[in-house]
Amino acid sequence: MPFKPLARKALQRRNLIQAGFAAVVLGPSDLSWGASMLAVRIWPSTDYTRVTLESDTPLQASQTLLPAPPRLAIDIQGLELNNALRELVGKVLPDDPNIAGIRVGQYSPGVVRLVIDLKSEITPQVFALPPVAAYRHRLVLDLYPSVAIDPLEALIAERMQSMASAAPKGTARPPTDPLGELITRQSGKNNWPQPTTPTIDTSPHAAPPSTRRTPPADPGVDLDNPRHPTRIDPPRKTDRLIVIALDPGHGGEDPGAIGPNGTQEKDVVLQIAQRLKERINASSMNGNPMRAFLTRDSDFFVPLHIRVQKARSVQADLFVSIHADAFFTPHAQGASVFALSQGAASSSAARWMANQENKADLIGGVNIAVQDAQVKRALLDMSTTAQINDSVLLGGAMLREIGGIGRLHKPKVEQAGFAVLKAPDMPSVLVETAFISNPQEEEKLRSVDYQNNLADALMRGIKAYFARNPPLAKQRSL
Repeated sequence: MPFKPLARKALQRRNLIQAGFAAVVLGPSDLSWGASMLAVRIWPSTDYTRVTLESDTPLQASQTLLPAPPRLAIDIQGLELNNALRELVGKVLPDDPNIAGIRVGQYSPGVVRLVIDLKSEITPQVFALPPVAAYRHRLVLDLYPSVAIDPLEALIAERMQSMASAAPKGTARPPTDPLGELITRQSGKNNWPQPTTPTIDTSPHAAPPSTRRTPPADPGVDLDNPRHPTRIDPPRKTDRLIVIALDPGHGGEDPGAIGPNGTQEKDVVLQIAQRLKERINASSMNGNPMRAFLTRDSDFFVPLHIRVQKARSVQADLFVSIHADAFFTPHAQGASVFALSQGAASSSAARWMANQENKADLIGGVNIAVQDAQVKRALLDMSTTAQINDSVLLGGAMLREIGGIGRLHKPKVEQAGFAVLKAPDMPSVLVETAFISNPQEEEKLRSVDYQNNLADALMRGIKAYFARNPPLAKQRSL
């Protein structure tokens, strides 16, 4: 009908008039034609420091790394300085291992410049992330120390320090670090002559060294006579360090599951891991001390494959990933223990849980540019059947102990394709401590008493496993 085109034109004119009126009322400075900064965050850690800029549209940036003094300049296109960006200056903590301070300013119309003053030389990674979960577009600045911290060296230094502090007053500190020297010799980092003693195989499945020694020459004893068998001296007591890798799930940009009252999974699992660490460090098995190694010891994001790499770098005997997941309904409750599955998941719930946990890299934010074929292979490297069987045994020992302090979601160890459990050379389990989506269990997870009880149960499970399955010989003596 003829009046429809006229009505459409009238509507278009009215919209144009309203848009023009809004421009007059708000003024040009209040209208953002480019990107709008929504939030800024800084996640410091000894591994690296992450700076995240979240905006409503994608950001384009260029970077310049400057020496003497070290600093990183970032020019962000299509952006005007606002309060959110100004807040970035005050978010730098004094104890940040990598950042000394941040300056921000309007470098030119539509270009904001960030200057990050550094405490030492770094290797930056700057990349963008598309919207995912609760996040919009993110520009991520990962600042890695040029000289990375070796997890094994850090673990040994911590162990040596504890030995020195525990020694009686007046006792001299150990003059050498035997494990450090062994690792150095094996990696070919030194230039001094190698000892003439036989080479020790330190592969994960190496057989323990023989304690058979040549006896002293005794008068009247024929060593070649079978009626006089060679004597074996008692084995020398060694300090075989048993290392347990604890993996608090999520962290940094990835909060994990969030309870009805706002409790974040990443916080409670770190607290539980730290309590378990205290118990491990105070324990021993058959006279050999135990030591815990955390894949993260503060609030920062660790990609799944890096968690596995860290555990393997310290030659861990066990890998325990700690979580507190959510489910579709608030009625789900109880703890669970999972091992890896080479085939189908043991249940639909286990498959769903694994899919949720394997999304951590998407939410936490991984630089796709550095995910080369080797990294992808690391995540796809399926564990051996023997390793999975050992993982099920470990999970069963833990499950029995957890069942003594609270409700179990499943009475047996479940299996699914968790990427973080794909370490082929150590038993690995994932413990779901409770359902944080359940209001009652969320309250328990926040409770110091429940965290202590849970840490005690996990410690008893670890000891029960080792009592039946002594750790493999890895020549990690101190």
